[in-house]
Amino acid sequence: MRHVLLLTVFFLVAAPALAQSDALQAGQRKAGAAFSELQKAEYETKRVEQEFQQSDNDYKTAQKRADELKRQSEAAHKKLDVAKAKEATVRKTYDAAVEAVDKIAHPAASKK
Repeated sequence: MRHVLLLTVFFLVAAPALAQSDALQAGQRKAGAAFSELQKAEYETKRVEQEFQQSDNDYKTAQKRADELKRQSEAAHKKLDVAKAKEATVRKTYDAAVEAVDKIAHPAASKK
């Protein structure tokens, strides 16, 4: 009977302590696993942030280059317009000179 009483007291005192120890260990394992996941997430966040910054810098550089090329294209287009206008003026002068020569060379044809 004495042994039964001792075993009962032992389980009443030790069982909650063992259960608490098991719960503590389980909680520690959960916390450790969660911390590991947190570290992985932090690393991934830093990696993706660096990727974003590089991509954003590349975009801004490309945009600056595109803006510069657009300015160059617009300037070249203006030069083309000026050249075409000059060509048209010179063509009119040429056509008038050819017509004048034709009138001198063929005076009868101009009277028709």
